[in-house]
Amino acid sequence: MPYWSDDFEPSRPRKVSGGIKARSQRGEMGRSWWSGRWRQALERLTDPGRLSRGRSYARQGQVISIDETNGMIHARVQGSQPKPYRVTIQLRALTDRTWEDVLDVLAGEALFAARLLAGEMPQEIEQAFTAAHTSLFPVTRSELVTACSCPDMANPCKHIAAVYYLLGEAFDDDPFLLFRLRGRTREQVLEGLNARRAAQEPAGEAASLEGEPAALPLNPLAFWSLVQPLEDFPIDPREPETPLAVLHLLGQPAFTDLSFQNLLGPIYQAVSKQAADLAFEEIASGDSSPSPQPADKSPESRAQSD
Repeated sequence: MPYWSDDFEPSRPRKVSGGIKARSQRGEMGRSWWSGRWRQALERLTDPGRLSRGRSYARQGQVISIDETNGMIHARVQGSQPKPYRVTIQLRALTDRTWEDVLDVLAGEALFAARLLAGEMPQEIEQAFTAAHTSLFPVTRSELVTACSCPDMANPCKHIAAVYYLLGEAFDDDPFLLFRLRGRTREQVLEGLNARRAAQEPAGEAASLEGEPAALPLNPLAFWSLVQPLEDFPIDPREPETPLAVLHLLGQPAFTDLSFQNLLGPIYQAVSKQAADLAFEEIASGDSSPSPQPADKSPESRAQSD
């Protein structure tokens, strides 16, 4: 058997202290639909034996570090040799022209902008990439440019495969990593959508995708009034595709080393549960409308009553 075979390391890999261990220790890896699609793409393009060994490496914590620099993944993976192997993974970036076509399609549906702004990756986004004659996920092996410093000349080796799987779990936490690997940041995508929306709608009617408020109505006292009755307003609470989406969107603040998600996650989940319980209670009672309010409770009248 040639020395560069996939079984070149006859002994077990050296144990790593503090390595990146996969969250999933059994079954499929990754929670979100997009991490599942990443895994399916890899399984279609990669030898199953190498993926299996790479999955074991990922679950054992053999990957020491993973860093992203300018759309390229740099990782260190510990094998049986004393020196960790260096792995690089790059998903071939889409051209500027292709990205413009994708943004043209995305701008045609308000759903995309709303979900992307909320830090979620709408599943329908695949259709937008397909309509632009491209794919968000790799379709051919040539789209994945990978290298490893190990002596196995086959590509991908189990060290690259281990990083593949951990990337899938990283997509759970940051779906926009997919965009960056394809050549655009979340900010660039939202900026492109915002520009197209502004060009399509009359001046003053479009609210900014960056969170700026829309233009106020001519009569400020009418701000709190209902434009339409809410008796038939549907309530359809669903679990978000991205857990703790707002906290992911805010990111880690600079004023603390403690995990922002660990600190506020329980509060976020408790508030979400209370809101869901309230919504389901209203649905069960057949009352999805808000409690009636006096008709004259404008800001001015409230100030006078206070």
